[in-house]
Amino acid sequence: MIKKFKLWFKRVDKPFAKGMCFSKMFLIFVIGCFIGVLHENILGCVKHFIRTQEFFWPSHKGVIYGPFNPLYGAGIALIIYLLGKKKMHPLKTFLYGALLGGVIEYVISYLMELVLGVASWDYSTYFLNINGRTTIPYMLFWGFASMILVHVIYPILSKWIEAIPSKIGKPLVVILVIFMSLDMLISFTALGRATLRNKGFEPFTIVGEFYDKVYPDEFLRTIYTNMKYTK
Repeated sequence: MIKKFKLWFKRVDKPFAKGMCFSKMFLIFVIGCFIGVLHENILGCVKHFIRTQEFFWPSHKGVIYGPFNPLYGAGIALIIYLLGKKKMHPLKTFLYGALLGGVIEYVISYLMELVLGVASWDYSTYFLNINGRTTIPYMLFWGFASMILVHVIYPILSKWIEAIPSKIGKPLVVILVIFMSLDMLISFTALGRATLRNKGFEPFTIVGEFYDKVYPDEFLRTIYTNMKYTK
């Protein structure tokens, strides 16, 4: 049995995600989604402890199922893909990363307000904010993070991903693509239905009735703790 396993492992040691292919970038996206939630929760926990001297683990997720935030995942994957293709000076990576991170945050904030009528963050009271959608200090953070991501973390992460056997990596990517796609679809449509409820629209299909029953406002507030309606 052990010999068969060793032979199988030797046959599947070919990398399934060479270069900046879809499989590798999608896995980086998923990892970024998780790291984003971890970052937000730790930051929220520290702020709460400083303010109250009490321990509290907040919930800052971007989707209903699983500890994932697509904003961070998309930002990290896009920054690595755009800035990691060609070797450039770390300072240039910092500048481009700051601009790219700010644009991503601004555009997503604008689209969420335009399409869903909700705002998950509002920086209008923050120092050097840009229409309350991002801030210069946060853009500098994105720049520093981009420099670390492209020049330090990505080379290591790329090797780890390429070390995954093809027979494991390929089905893993398929499963994650299906799960994340459904998770984001359900989450964003649930927010859309919540916006319609907030405007007083009754459900006119069985789907709307399902969302009102399974994903009511009380439940969504436990997931999107910072969410506010803008319209």
